[in-house]
Amino acid sequence: MNILFIVLALLTVTGLTALLAKICRIPLPLPLIQIAIGSLTALGGLQVGFDPDIFLLLFIPPLLFADAYRMPMREFGELRNVIIFLALGLVVFTTIGCGYFIHWLIPPIILPAAFALAAVLSPTDAVSVGSMIEGGKAPARVVHILHGEALLNDASGLVCFKFAVVAAMTGIFSFQHALAVFCVMSVGGVLIGCGLAWAACRAEHLLLVRGYDDAPTHITLAMILPFAIYLIADSLHCSGILAAVAGGMTVKFTGVMNEATTETRLRAATVWDMVNFTFNAAIFLLLGLQLPQLVRNGFQLAREGGVSPWKLLVAILLIQLIMSVTRFFWIWLSTTARRIIARIRHRNTVIPSLRTMAVMTVAGTRGALTLAAILSLPVATTVSTGFPGRDLLVTLAAGVIICSLLLASLTMPPLLAGLAPDDNDPTQRELNAMRIELAEVALHFLHKQQNDLALQDENESHDLKQEAISRLLHEYQDMQRRLDDTEAAEDEIRLTAIREKRTELSLRFHIIRNMRELLHKRVVEKRINDETEWTIRQELDFMERELQIEAKALPPVHDI
Repeated sequence: MNILFIVLALLTVTGLTALLAKICRIPLPLPLIQIAIGSLTALGGLQVGFDPDIFLLLFIPPLLFADAYRMPMREFGELRNVIIFLALGLVVFTTIGCGYFIHWLIPPIILPAAFALAAVLSPTDAVSVGSMIEGGKAPARVVHILHGEALLNDASGLVCFKFAVVAAMTGIFSFQHALAVFCVMSVGGVLIGCGLAWAACRAEHLLLVRGYDDAPTHITLAMILPFAIYLIADSLHCSGILAAVAGGMTVKFTGVMNEATTETRLRAATVWDMVNFTFNAAIFLLLGLQLPQLVRNGFQLAREGGVSPWKLLVAILLIQLIMSVTRFFWIWLSTTARRIIARIRHRNTVIPSLRTMAVMTVAGTRGALTLAAILSLPVATTVSTGFPGRDLLVTLAAGVIICSLLLASLTMPPLLAGLAPDDNDPTQRELNAMRIELAEVALHFLHKQQNDLALQDENESHDLKQEAISRLLHEYQDMQRRLDDTEAAEDEIRLTAIREKRTELSLRFHIIRNMRELLHKRVVEKRINDETEWTIRQELDFMERELQIEAKALPPVHDI
């Protein structure tokens, strides 16, 4: 009963936090609001245990799987060198450089333990990064790099953490052995993820070909897939995180979702959006629920060691500072290397500005994955000594997580406000070009139908079809005029057309709203049953979704 109450409480708070943030217009990122509410809830008496293994299994696979599925493959391929340079090179560089700094700053922390702390702080959190740069204000290239880095650096960071922990506990470390194990875990995780996802997609394809397209079954199996991939890879001592990422990308490559019906795709998108929202919020709420206890433990640890809590706070700030400086230096180094290579090869390359590098630096936030890993350190018991300095490391890690989130929330808005839009991003141009081509295909088909109709005898069916063709021709010609920016039409004409279309869409939305009200009224009057209400409500949902897509495709009036 206690577990049920905790789950219901988390779900309730998850829904209320987003609603509260929008109603009160709190000028803070949603993750920080959720951490604050989680902390207040913990102070109010709700205590939730944090099992790192269960956390990693429950939250990480589906979120990374979904992020990998949504990652643009072309951009990922174009930026692969930059992403790998950050996801692998920066993690190793941070582990070594910041590890020595932490040992110098706090000498009681032995060097292997300092490496473990630096390693667990080195990977950026995919959930935090997505929350900080959402809204479309950051240049597309920066967003793709940060997402790609966050998807891949978890595995390299956790491997470095694992070997640092072994070295601290046993005093034994072999670079050759560590490198070999890292390669096996990484390559094995990618191969397992790709293989299992491909097999699942082939099975799904065979079912779809034979007509077995049941939306609930399809979505349920798709939800289980990332967990299965993670568990199998982990049981084979490979990286479950990379396996989940590779699985998401493989599912996208196969295009199996394109073979499903429209209803299945719409339902799947809705379910995954709900899972993404709920799990993201739950992660930060759990982080907030652990925060008061971690703070109390930190203060107690400082008092027992005869250290002022202010010195502990200064240590956390200095660790965050050195992590940010290290990240900025590595980004600058990668930029300089790309510039030199481009000059040698006589090629053009995109060189980010200092402001862009600053955005990429502060966007490297740490999240719940760091907390889960640091909490997995062995605890001292009557039969084992535990990890040396565990409580201090946990306190420092939690402090750096909060500092990184605060730094991003305070500096990201002004940095993004002064950042020029990414003119090299072809996404919007490609969208408009593709829509124009689709409109041309429709017009070609309609003209052919019109010509064929002219050769037939006139009758009632002939007149009805001619009227339908004329109406569709007008609709697609209007779409083509709105999208084609090569037309020599005046801005005022285009502006009027857009305003007319917005007015039409507004009327259609009001019509659907009135339809919903009448539908609800008939249900209350018991003039229709639930099944009829469900079917008609689905039809109205599809209609409204189509109108929303059409409204989103319209350019803003101020851009004309």
